[in-house]
Amino acid sequence: MRRQIAEKIGALLLCAAFCVLSFACGGAKTDGSEHPAGPAWETLEVLSETPVRYATEFSIRQLSDGYELIEIPATGKLLLVPEGMGKPAGLPEDVSVLYRPVDRIYLAATSAMDFFRALDGIGAVRLSGTKADGWSVREAADAMERGDMLFAGKYSAPDFELILKERCSLAIESTMIYHSPAISEKLRDYGIPVLIERSSYEQDPLGRMEWIKVYGAILGKDAEAEAAFDAEVRSVEEIGDIPKTGKTVAFFYVTGAGSVNVRKSGDYVVRMIETAGGAYAFPDLSDGSALSTVNMTMESFYTGAKDADILIYNSTIDGEIYSISELLDKSPLFSEFRAVKSGDVWCTGKNLFQEPMGIGKLIADFYRVLSGEGTDALVYLHKVD
Repeated sequence: MRRQIAEKIGALLLCAAFCVLSFACGGAKTDGSEHPAGPAWETLEVLSETPVRYATEFSIRQLSDGYELIEIPATGKLLLVPEGMGKPAGLPEDVSVLYRPVDRIYLAATSAMDFFRALDGIGAVRLSGTKADGWSVREAADAMERGDMLFAGKYSAPDFELILKERCSLAIESTMIYHSPAISEKLRDYGIPVLIERSSYEQDPLGRMEWIKVYGAILGKDAEAEAAFDAEVRSVEEIGDIPKTGKTVAFFYVTGAGSVNVRKSGDYVVRMIETAGGAYAFPDLSDGSALSTVNMTMESFYTGAKDADILIYNSTIDGEIYSISELLDKSPLFSEFRAVKSGDVWCTGKNLFQEPMGIGKLIADFYRVLSGEGTDALVYLHKVD
């Protein structure tokens, strides 16, 4: 009984705090009260659809009267309302509304910043879920140091007071928000649309890069996004049909618990390794889940990767390593791996995850490592000695 009473009191206090916060901050920008009435939803027609060549996780449709609809099947729909127009009457409940111009974004999905950089749109991001020293995208760090972009708390602990004070127009979250679903619900309760970034779920590396079209639509820069994407695709195509090297590659990191996190065989990183002429050390790895990685015991990893020609350590989560001794600290068993004995161990830079528009450069890096040529020109990889 005491526990039930305590829970009820806690809920009432939380509700009261939110009400006070909303009153103090004046509410979010996206409640629609300052916009005229829009046309009836059923009168809007689909005029065209953005061509999508490689991605499978989104679609973009251009509607009549200048409206644009972004659909991300796993997370929802976002209707972009032209400047000076209003929310359509009779809009389905599963469609969130975003009013143009979009200029006060809370960005908690770090991998999306590179798309804004490529579109010269970093100025539209007012609030960051990452501090200045956490950005490898130099333009984002500079904006925070100037005060043009403010830290508004990480995805799991956002600064709601600041977010509302700044009249945030859109929250962009990574799929990590699934671990804190109450946060996205609170944002929506305040009238702030939430877009969950799923580019990392694309199996084709070019599909991941094609998400620039989503942000082009949000910023009203559809043509610029198309041009930027086409330019990067051409740079990948220029690599040409690289002959298979016959070399096998293991891409991994060691978790704090001592297990080894590896990419599934259908993941986009594996596709890039194959494009660069390599073969993945775990060609049939899958566990039936939607995740792009899987954890395995060190013993299982040893069985599958001990004879791999090349080891590439993924620094995204665990941090970079620079010496073989650091690798052996994670497990002495690495001393028995062929790649360790031959000195063919590499590590990604921490900037890799934050720069999805650099996929062409990463494929070139994989090729240099596989071929042994031009390794002095690596962009995203470095040698572990």
